[in-house]
Amino acid sequence: MDDSGYMGLALAEARKAYDLGEIPIGAVLVVDNEVIASAHNMRESWNDATAHAEIIVVRQACQKLGRWRLTGATIYVTIEPCPMCAGALVMGRVDRLVYGSSDYKAGAVESIFNIVQNAALNHQMAVTSGVRREECAALMKDFFRERRRN
Repeated sequence: MDDSGYMGLALAEARKAYDLGEIPIGAVLVVDNEVIASAHNMRESWNDATAHAEIIVVRQACQKLGRWRLTGATIYVTIEPCPMCAGALVMGRVDRLVYGSSDYKAGAVESIFNIVQNAALNHQMAVTSGVRREECAALMKDFFRERRRN
């Protein structure tokens, strides 16, 4: 499967979040072409400020692999990670981040900050942005449009 295909899986996770009334962000973590973990935002459902898709996926992957170092992993996220999530990806030693749409209000990869490639930190990762950008952005726009209507 290629980046677009894995992003499709992350989009499916984001749609699950949408259906639950959660901000529709999905994530999938892959090692050696195998999906190790997948999740979507659960902050509202769990009443947990840290229940972002990326954090849940990192936790699942660490448990499944039996290690905290996620070297060899690529994470696919529908929206550019926030500072908390970007920091978790660096601390977890994820090798590569692929995301769909930028987040100009909280993005910590290219929009506001660049945590994941900051040379002052002990780990940096490769980044590919814009994969299925329009679909990822449309899901967020639709969600917030519907929320404002209600």
